[in-house]
Amino acid sequence: MTLPPITNNPDVRYLGRVLGDVIRAYGGEKLYERTEAIRSASVERHRGGDASPDAELGALDLDETLDFVRGFMLFSMLANLAEDRQGFAAEKGADMAAALERLTGEGIDRDAVIALLDHALVAPVLTAHPTEVRRKSMIDHRNRIAQLMAMRDRGAEVTPEGDLVDEAIVRQVALLWQTRVLRRERLYVVDEVETALSYLRDVFLPVIPALYQRWDRALGQRVPSFLRPGSWIGGDRDGNPFVTADSLRTALARASEAVLGFYLEQLHAMGQELSISTNHAAVDGEVARLAEASGDVAESRSDEPYRRALSGIYARTAATFAKLVGKPAPRPGALKGEPYGDPAALRADLVAIARPLAHGGDGLLGSGGAIGRLIRAVDVFGFHLATLDLRQNSAVHERVVVEMMRVAGVCDDYAGLGEDERVALLRRELASPRPLTSRFADYSEETAGELAIVQAAADAHRAYGSACIRQYIVSMCTSVSDLLEVHLLLKEVGLYRPGDPASADVMAVPLFETIGDLEAAPAVMTDWFAIPEVAAIAGARGHQEVMIGYSDSNKDGGYLTSTWQLSKASTALKPVFEAAGVGMQLFHGRGGAVGRGGGSSFAAIRAQPPGTVQGRIRITEQGEVIAGKYGTRESAMTNLEAMASATLLTSLEPAPLSNSENETFGAAMDRISDAAFRAYRGLVYETDGFRTFFRQMTPIAEIAGLKIGSRPASRKKSDAIEDLRAIPWVFSWAQARVMLPGWYGVGQALGQFEDRALLKEMAEAWPLFGATLANMEMVLAKSDMALAQRYAGLVEDNALRDRVFGRIRDDWHLTRDQLLEVTSQSRLLEKHPALDASIRLRLPYIEPLNLLQIELIKRNRAGEDDARVREGILLSINAIATALRNSG
Repeated sequence: MTLPPITNNPDVRYLGRVLGDVIRAYGGEKLYERTEAIRSASVERHRGGDASPDAELGALDLDETLDFVRGFMLFSMLANLAEDRQGFAAEKGADMAAALERLTGEGIDRDAVIALLDHALVAPVLTAHPTEVRRKSMIDHRNRIAQLMAMRDRGAEVTPEGDLVDEAIVRQVALLWQTRVLRRERLYVVDEVETALSYLRDVFLPVIPALYQRWDRALGQRVPSFLRPGSWIGGDRDGNPFVTADSLRTALARASEAVLGFYLEQLHAMGQELSISTNHAAVDGEVARLAEASGDVAESRSDEPYRRALSGIYARTAATFAKLVGKPAPRPGALKGEPYGDPAALRADLVAIARPLAHGGDGLLGSGGAIGRLIRAVDVFGFHLATLDLRQNSAVHERVVVEMMRVAGVCDDYAGLGEDERVALLRRELASPRPLTSRFADYSEETAGELAIVQAAADAHRAYGSACIRQYIVSMCTSVSDLLEVHLLLKEVGLYRPGDPASADVMAVPLFETIGDLEAAPAVMTDWFAIPEVAAIAGARGHQEVMIGYSDSNKDGGYLTSTWQLSKASTALKPVFEAAGVGMQLFHGRGGAVGRGGGSSFAAIRAQPPGTVQGRIRITEQGEVIAGKYGTRESAMTNLEAMASATLLTSLEPAPLSNSENETFGAAMDRISDAAFRAYRGLVYETDGFRTFFRQMTPIAEIAGLKIGSRPASRKKSDAIEDLRAIPWVFSWAQARVMLPGWYGVGQALGQFEDRALLKEMAEAWPLFGATLANMEMVLAKSDMALAQRYAGLVEDNALRDRVFGRIRDDWHLTRDQLLEVTSQSRLLEKHPALDASIRLRLPYIEPLNLLQIELIKRNRAGEDDARVREGILLSINAIATALRNSG
């Protein structure tokens, strides 16, 4: 496959040639020539020529169509890999050293940095939201190619296994070509758990300790362990009936197995390395004690106390593995040991070994190296690997509490109580030491399931330590009683304990999702902190988390209004927390697509309102974004460091705007947001027939056939936009190349704003407005109204199609023109040449996929029952998502 000179990336050209050779070898000359003809015509059209791929596409039979779609999908996958290696998708230049240099230049010394990091938390939280359309097998081959390309960069001609590097790359591409793209069965929760574990085990475990070593050197001392991963997978029950107490136990046990297995591997390797003999080195008392206690009496190691000590630590870790995982360690070892009671005990033994290494011989052996990284790993990952959140909808909690109260004879009509009455009743129950439930009572399946979940969480705390589950997130939280109901459930299993003061081992976290919820958030949190026992718990903890949702707020009010309301809610929460004397920890529920809060994590954190980060931030990482950001150790290191450095800068740097600028810009944004909100709601919720238009124009129905997640697409059995999950909403608009959630209404709002100079000043000086426009610009560049019009042809009612699509098309042009004026550009991405080149490279490869998808959808909806038609649709969805990258 000869690539267009639109790219100067040598890796793209190289991998494209390899893929072309593979297609010719395995698909035949005819397929290669047809693929090349379609590619050439599409490239020429995108250069402004008269050629069109339509005729060539129409000549493909169904088998050729499937092969062609796979070829273009694989090219996009390989192009993504090549660009990731060059830093297009990574947070280039956003490293800790640069952040420290910048802070020093602003008079902020290292002591201030360490003081912040002492109480800081930066947590990427992996979720199972289904926008990763590729099978794990495809991702594995992709990652192997990345490793081989890195060898090639270093000038290696032969792999450690003895293969020629170039031949090994060809072999991996050939395996990709022959690997089934689509899943045959839908994903189950356990599959999602295993996928997340592969990233946590293979990438996060080795990368995070290595990052800390880099930061320790940059700061000249040991940095507090503030970067810690999290996960929702196995604990997020909101709308997913397949997440149960059993899946929670499975997720926790598999995570513990992975992290303890990693520790055993590292201990084994260190045992081979630390061959220090008492003939040549003095023995520290602690090391000697550990050596004697190990039970290792082998004559061959009698003069090697470090090896003997590590043998004992290994035996105890293997016993811990057997206790927590329920099966023998992979390499049990000959010695027997008592399981460690907690990670702190294991860490103490490791520190005892590291200390004399750091102090002896002028510290030449240091306390870094493998043992330093292992100590850091135990600090960060404990016996649990990643902190697992629980999440459930407030409506479920209400039904459960109604039943608990009724069965216990406490209240027959909890649901009928007003908010004040509910709060008073819940506080009385929380103050009582007696349980509310009985194991002899019969409960509904829902109530029994929720009680089983919190019991599993309590069991996990005893087994893995309290760090395994720290947050319980309440979706659709609108009141204090929604949070107190969680405390009531936790009290039943001992995770909330009444007393003076009361205590809670798991924090109840409100999730504010809709525009109305975000506006009400400060009032809810004010009432929350007004409860004495809650204030005491939060004060003892030092912080309280609030989660803000990007996806549903966008679906509710549109892109710009969502962005502004999230910022306003964060700002309005700050004085509430200050008055309570509690640190604020915001959890940002972002997706991959701009319509769900996607875009650069570095820019997003830097754009947060002053004083709202405070060194603590959690951010969801979802779907295809996980593979893109954390698919390789190199990209993970870059992206994790970007999150950390952005948090540091945003927390410590002076506010970028003066008070007068904040007031002026904020007032302007209020007006713009109101206008954008009216325009968006007017189209999506107030236009007759819009629901039908959306479901016929986009492949929303066909997306349901992709077996990419365990969660249903809608919260209810309804076709209402309100009930549709934000992920398929955004994903389907991306497939149809409209990207409506990422821009609609903004053009009308900007066009109605009279002060053009102020808009330009805001774009230049205000990080929030600048990042908002930059993300929208990327979305506009990836959309295509000509292709979207072809999708609109799927709408059966011509009058409905013309009326609704006409509004969408006109608003797209208006939005583009307004953005160009405000940012002083003559074309989209004029000021972002690297991103422009990346997107332009892909467009000729996406268009033929869209055209084929439209034709296949027509045939499928007309009743054609050939299985290849259905497979072609699903393959095209996969291929388009791969090419667009952040489409969900």
